[in-house]
Amino acid sequence: MTQPSAHHSPVEGGRFKRTLGWLEIFFIGFGAMIGFGWVTLTSGWLNDAGTLGTVLAFVIGGLIMALVGLVYSELVSAMPLAGGEHNYLLRGFSPRLAFIGSWGIIGGYVTVVAFEAVAIPRTVAYIIPQVNSIPLWTIAGFEVHLVWALIGVVTAVLLTALNIRGIKQASFLQTSVVLYVVVMALALVALALFEGEAGHAEPLFTGGGAGIITVLVMVPFLFVGFDVIPQSAEEVKVPPRKIGALVVFSVTMAALFYIAIVLTTSVALPAAEMGDFDLATADAMGALAGNEFWSNVVVAGGLAGLLTSWNAFLIGASRLIWAMANSGMLPAWFAKLHPKHRTPVNALLFIGGLSAIAPFFGEYMMVWLVDSGSPSIVITYILVAVVFLVLRRREPTMERPMRIGGQRSNTFGTVIGVLTVVLTIALLLLYVPGMPAALDVQPYIMFGLWWLLGLIFLVRIPGGIKPGPDAENDLVNALASQGRGPGVARK
Repeated sequence: MTQPSAHHSPVEGGRFKRTLGWLEIFFIGFGAMIGFGWVTLTSGWLNDAGTLGTVLAFVIGGLIMALVGLVYSELVSAMPLAGGEHNYLLRGFSPRLAFIGSWGIIGGYVTVVAFEAVAIPRTVAYIIPQVNSIPLWTIAGFEVHLVWALIGVVTAVLLTALNIRGIKQASFLQTSVVLYVVVMALALVALALFEGEAGHAEPLFTGGGAGIITVLVMVPFLFVGFDVIPQSAEEVKVPPRKIGALVVFSVTMAALFYIAIVLTTSVALPAAEMGDFDLATADAMGALAGNEFWSNVVVAGGLAGLLTSWNAFLIGASRLIWAMANSGMLPAWFAKLHPKHRTPVNALLFIGGLSAIAPFFGEYMMVWLVDSGSPSIVITYILVAVVFLVLRRREPTMERPMRIGGQRSNTFGTVIGVLTVVLTIALLLLYVPGMPAALDVQPYIMFGLWWLLGLIFLVRIPGGIKPGPDAENDLVNALASQGRGPGVARK
């Protein structure tokens, strides 16, 4: 086997602390995916596609994401390094193509984090309407209130501070909160079984194929997060093979969670009656039980999902930004680790700062922003699936503790890789203008601005660096010879 370069290999005490067990890393990935969409979007899904149409969309989307997860699982077991896909792409592609894939997933992470900073105060306002006080300004028709915005700011500061203190502390919060969400979901399923009416689930299909596609296009946004597991691979103290297995398992469990919520909500009330609700799943369950207590239980679950998603993406985005800075693709300032806690402190401060200002731009602006991140996420998934095939062909003897199809068979893994490439490209095409699930103009503008910003860094990356296990060292040395990059910062 060709070993990763010395620059790439974890150095005890010099890079990250290995403190996470298998349960903690699973909750980080699963918690990243469950988010808040299941509270606010369920009624829209049921109206667009019907009950079984929505379930079918999640089955299809879950299978696509499971295939992507399989590809990730083999790669992370072979390269359990901080930064996840950044390392896979840099080993298999040129640095510039590796930058494009890394930049795409960062765009998805950052937009989700910004959205959570707005969704938190929105959820609190459902329970305590008085937080909508002291109006500041109106953006895109949404009136921003000071108290409302400060809830998001304070949460951003607290989560950022917690993550700087260490991933162990952040994972403890993650585990505790995810456990509440799981218990809540089980309680809702039990309530639906005893109090729900099967007739409310009709119509089972609405909108035909276009309705299913409308729900399916949400899949990248809803399922992004399993890839946080590879981002934190250097902080995990379990065998590489188990890290890969946890990626696939987290995707499977997230798909089952969403399907359970859809079925539970569908039998609570007729879909047509849910359109007037602000937080459809919460209001529907409260109406089903005849007690507002159950509405607040669901809202608390949604709030918990927001915290777990936000926390996980802080972990993932900061490690990926650190990895890109460590290889010279981003300013060396981002490559600093906290001297005591061994966390990417500057990357965390940057992301935390963005999330702290996000509430002041209002809810509608953040919805456009998070919509703009979904195509970027899919672009990264396509590149990871392609590099999976490239590395299978170019480095067949590279050690892969979790090898799809087993150690002797190459055909099955190749089929999975090709299928993943085809399906992720098809998923990306759903965002093309003119398709049934095309985005509004504003998200396309934000998408363009994000990639325009990336172009500024892309053109500064030297060409001629050959892919392979030493690609990062070669890139750092090339930058150092030009008087810039992390190699200069370390001198």
